[in-house]
Amino acid sequence: MRDHEVPDTVDARLAARLGLLRTEHGWSLDELSHRAGVSRSTLSRLERGELSPTTTVLGRLCTVYGRTMSRLLMEVETEPPQLVPAAVQPVWRDERSGFLRRSVSPPHAGLRAEIVEGTLDAGADIAYENAPVPGVEQHIWVLEGTVEITVDSTVHTVRQGDCLRFRLRGPSHFHCPGPGPVRYALMIVLP
Repeated sequence: MRDHEVPDTVDARLAARLGLLRTEHGWSLDELSHRAGVSRSTLSRLERGELSPTTTVLGRLCTVYGRTMSRLLMEVETEPPQLVPAAVQPVWRDERSGFLRRSVSPPHAGLRAEIVEGTLDAGADIAYENAPVPGVEQHIWVLEGTVEITVDSTVHTVRQGDCLRFRLRGPSHFHCPGPGPVRYALMIVLP
C-alpha cells in the first residue's frame, strides 16, 4: 500500500464520513467540539482515523448530526458487489411445498431492492400469513408457466410474460395450477 492510500476498513470509512459530515455542515473542528462536547484534538484524531470513537463519543456526534448510530454505520458499510455470479447466489429448496428460491440479487443494507427467482412445482401451494414488512413493494414477472397469486383477497392468474405488481400489507398465497412448474422473477422493494 502506498503512503497516501487509506485502508478500506470500517474505521477508515467512518473517519472519512465524520470528516465529510463536519464539512457538509460548514463547521470548524472548534465549532463541532463546542456542539458535541468532545475535545478538538479527539475530533481531529477521529477524522484522521488515528482513533476509534467510543460509543459515547459516537452517540454525541450522531446527536449533533441528527442521525441514529445505526444509520451512520450503515452509511459506511462497504458497497454491495455489482456482479453476483450465479455460482454464489444462495439457493434454498423446500421439498415439502415444492418451492425453490434463488436469491439472484441478495439483500444488502445499502440497497432497498432485491431480486429472487422462484420455482413452484405443479400443484404447489405457499401461503404467507403476513407481509414481512408492511407496504413492501413486489413485482412478479412470470418467466415460464402460470401461477395464481392471492393478494388482498383477490386471485390473480399470472401467465408467462405477465407481471403482477402491488404493495403487500397482509397475507398472500401462491398456487401453481400446472400442468408444469412455474418460474418467476420477484423484485422486492422496501418502503
